Amino acid sequence: MNPSWHLRTGRLVLRPVGWGDLADLVQLKGDPRAYAVMLGGVRSPSAVAAELADEISDWSRLGYGMWAVRAVSDGHFVGVVGLQDRPDGRGVGLRFALRPEEQGHGYASEAAGAALRFAHERAELGRVVAVAREDNIASRQVLGAIGMIEGGAFYRDGVTLLLHESVRRSK
Repeated sequence: MNPSWHLRTGRLVLRPVGWGDLADLVQLKGDPRAYAVMLGGVRSPSAVAAELADEISDWSRLGYGMWAVRAVSDGHFVGVVGLQDRPDGRGVGLRFALRPEEQGHGYASEAAGAALRFAHERAELGRVVAVAREDNIASRQVLGAIGMIEGGAFYRDGVTLLLHESVRRSK
């Protein structure tokens, strides 16, 4: 694993997901409080394992992907953040999900901000998008806090989704 893919913020360590994260990912992605509103919804353990295999291969194939987010203080699992090609063709999407007990402490902004900087500075992605439900105020606040700009809306399954965007500044 390329060490330049590892990120550290003041309180968090972000490392590309690996098989050692499987149990934590099964718990996170199987929890409706954390994953019910995510694209694809709550996952079964076998679906999480299949996704993890793809997420691991994304790093070698694309040079970006999903990170497991852990606390610097004691290494406990906080959640995930990452960059993935959106299946709807809207571009490379910034995604994040935290364990319910970790929400409300600023971790999402800290991790998502680090991932967005990585996207523009290291992966040299010119444009990154993120999608949030219109009624998901917390995620929309995170996206605004890290500098993403709301730029449109679309509907899926009767729900209004807002598209946010970040464009890399010219050097």
